[in-house]
Amino acid sequence: MSQIQEGRVIEGIALPEPGEWQLDPVHTSVEFVARHLMVSKVRGRFTNVQGTIHVAEDPAESWVEVDIDTASVESGDEKRDEHLRSPDFFDVERYPQITFKSTRVEGESPGHFLVHGDLTVHGVTRAVSLEVEYHGWTPDPLGDRRAGFSASTEVDREDFGLTWNMAVEAGGFLVGKKARLEFEIEAIKQS
Repeated sequence: MSQIQEGRVIEGIALPEPGEWQLDPVHTSVEFVARHLMVSKVRGRFTNVQGTIHVAEDPAESWVEVDIDTASVESGDEKRDEHLRSPDFFDVERYPQITFKSTRVEGESPGHFLVHGDLTVHGVTRAVSLEVEYHGWTPDPLGDRRAGFSASTEVDREDFGLTWNMAVEAGGFLVGKKARLEFEIEAIKQS
């Protein structure tokens, strides 16, 4: 382990070993936050997330691909979850996956950087930038190497064709247009 760290330390941060790192679905979550009735926030999450992080020798040449099962959406209310799965929102029958594929990594610090890429939701692809924080890596009790990351971005859901809404009597709408996406990722180095 020390040999890997010695060769991969930038600004005192031990970078993950180059190669393929698979997202651990048990320790990875993708959540969203949106306004409800314009006065509160509702959180939801996707429980089935898979993906790969390719760590390059030059960190700027790294890339990531993430696949999210839209039917795995949970918000803490079964009736709302059924509505989120319906054609009004994610339309899981027609669009079973949300995908993110990076196109570029930039940043001066290995602890904080931007990952630019294409996010596809509801059959619509838009360029987004994820603000990423790298938390480091460590061996686990079984000898696997694990790396941790947090990432976030804000999107306008209507840009992805998620336009369902309802006007409310007091003014405004039932669901806010903006949604914050938050990723908590733990990845395992592949042999």
